Amino acid sequence: METIIASLVSGIVAIVVCILNSRSQAKDFAHALEVQQAVTNTKLDELTREVRSHNNFAQRIPVIEEKVKRLEEERDDGK
Repeated sequence: METIIASLVSGIVAIVVCILNSRSQAKDFAHALEVQQAVTNTKLDELTREVRSHNNFAQRIPVIEEKVKRLEEERDDGK
């Protein structure tokens, strides 16, 4: 009878330790996931800023090319 009780107590303690350990790992995993998501969001924000900057530049190039073309035509007409 004592052996059965000792085995049950040992089993219950082992189960409690496993539950506590898994909860701790879940909290650590959740924290790591939050940190990684914050890093990803920061990188995405920076990439978005760079794309907007590039798009602005890409929109301005045709305008600049047209102005250069007109200036060249004016220069050629003046000769």
